[in-house]
Amino acid sequence: MDGNIGLAAHNRGIGVESYFKNIKSLDIGDIIIYQKDEEIKKYKVTKNLVIDETDWTYLKNTEDNRITLITCVENRPECRRCIQGIEI
Repeated sequence: MDGNIGLAAHNRGIGVESYFKNIKSLDIGDIIIYQKDEEIKKYKVTKNLVIDETDWTYLKNTEDNRITLITCVENRPECRRCIQGIEI
């Protein structure tokens, strides 16, 4: 798993587990832990921003190892929250 790992999920809902329910509380420097099977990677948050729903630039492949988390923004259907972290 090298390059840019992109994940999208809901951050709220009724009766549904929202994987990204606390995503907007992430700050620059916070740590994201990503596990797939037995492999565990850690990323330091470098960006927490609101982007246009059609902006796919943050999901492009990268030379470095990073993670990109995308979710909706409450009451702003034309926007998405984008969190990026660089592997540490």
